[in-house]
Amino acid sequence: MNRRDFNQMLGLGAVGMLAPTMPAFARSVSAEALLEPGLDIAVKKRLADAALNAAKAKGATYADVRIGRYLNQSVLTRENKVQGIINTESFGVGVRVIVNGCWGFASVGDARNESVVAKAAETAVSIAKANARLLTEPVQLAPQKGFGEVSWKAPIKQNGFEVPVKEKVELLLACNAAAMKNGANFVNNVMFLVNEQKYFASTDGTYADQDIHRIGPSFTVTAVDPQSGKFSTRNSLSAPMGMGYEYLQVNPADKVTGITTRYNTGYDMLEDITLAAKQAKEKLTAKSVEAGKYDLVLDPSHTWLTIHESVGHPLELDRVLGYEANYAGTSFATLDKWQSKNFQYGSKQVNFFADKVQPNSLGAVGWDDEGVKTKKWDLVKDGVLVNYQAIRDQVHIIGEKESQGCCYADNWSSVQFQRMANVSLAPGKTPLSVEQMIKDVKKGIYIIGDGSFSIDQQRYNFQFGGQLFYEIKDGQIAGMLKDVSYQANTREFWNSCVAVCDESDYRLGGAFNDGKGQPSQSSAVSHGSATARFSGVNVINTARKI
Repeated sequence: MNRRDFNQMLGLGAVGMLAPTMPAFARSVSAEALLEPGLDIAVKKRLADAALNAAKAKGATYADVRIGRYLNQSVLTRENKVQGIINTESFGVGVRVIVNGCWGFASVGDARNESVVAKAAETAVSIAKANARLLTEPVQLAPQKGFGEVSWKAPIKQNGFEVPVKEKVELLLACNAAAMKNGANFVNNVMFLVNEQKYFASTDGTYADQDIHRIGPSFTVTAVDPQSGKFSTRNSLSAPMGMGYEYLQVNPADKVTGITTRYNTGYDMLEDITLAAKQAKEKLTAKSVEAGKYDLVLDPSHTWLTIHESVGHPLELDRVLGYEANYAGTSFATLDKWQSKNFQYGSKQVNFFADKVQPNSLGAVGWDDEGVKTKKWDLVKDGVLVNYQAIRDQVHIIGEKESQGCCYADNWSSVQFQRMANVSLAPGKTPLSVEQMIKDVKKGIYIIGDGSFSIDQQRYNFQFGGQLFYEIKDGQIAGMLKDVSYQANTREFWNSCVAVCDESDYRLGGAFNDGKGQPSQSSAVSHGSATARFSGVNVINTARKI
């Protein structure tokens, strides 16, 4: 890929819009190979038992094993050309143990032999014993009952890997043609498909077989003014989802029309890219915003990223404890604030919950990567901080007796650790549409889509842009704006929330590649909300002055 194409790919978005991270030791395969069945369940159980028995024989007081097969497909296009079709498969086994109160981990690729898997378990035990020499405090692992042999499968309607590549290419190129016809000068359009076939077993007695599917369509259209040489872009308003190919086959009933078309469980790429081309062209002549204080009306296609950075990350307990200090910072939401029981994270309209079972979300699974059954729990209730996201060896710190089920690894070769759940803003309980919300705004800006952003090491002071900006005057949309970004700190911002639309407007956004850890791992996560209003937020003009 040349530099120009690489820069165009970067335009597809900062968080979650680029391709999912390729699994370790992934090999290129044909599209047909992605449909070949994986190991039989009985074979997986024999491999798992071989690892567990070997670990216990060498002195492990706890052990778990993950057998993973990871399939990825990427279809990349630009204008009327196909830039690439990439199919990869990765298979291997990871074993984690506790010996002498200390963790150990080892993995092995393409392991289909019991003796090879047992050897990996013995290696993990040796690593744990070596680590234990430097141990200052033993692992306190929350008790977890065994579930026996269980399974979970994403409730997809159509497996995207079964759809011919030719059909996917035709869809993307048809969308590109529509964009060019409606004013775009350049178009990048991509489709990502992910299938994780994960088998977990532990000495607690759980044998969980899971089949996870995700899909992520995304585009960037660019319009150029030939006179001035200036250009503007508009990214897709799609969200990566925990769905099958049915996500791209929209039922008209899935659309909610109003100020802008909103998609609930389906995504009409052709409609979105056609409108995007017109809007990118309109942005060239849009009025540049005047800096100042505004009421903001934020669409869920925008708020998901603000939630991710200012709520999801700072309420990860490992970050609160300083474990992530060397990579993207710590958290302002320290334990003393939670212990006070009255820390006002946001206004009374603000309720955040973590949810690993929400249908169609990227993070929906049945069991996490240490055998905990997934669930939903409150993080902020009526504006007050009430909980964090924690795993089995952390929950004793916050007085919990069982894990919240948010421990994951991004592939079989990585050790699992605390990862963000689907963290969402609950919709309002009083009926309220977007149109009704805007009618109450005297001076404001309606923001749609995510854009560039920055946030400090404590997840406190931040700045967020977007894709589309509309001026609101006396309860009416007065035209398009550009060069908009808002600044605030997390508490100030969420305490300025004065209204949230009802459940009929609730939608998911999300990221395919939330990065965390060293060595870095990538995770898929969704964030839902309804449109929300914030009062008196500082808006700056981001136009570059020469």
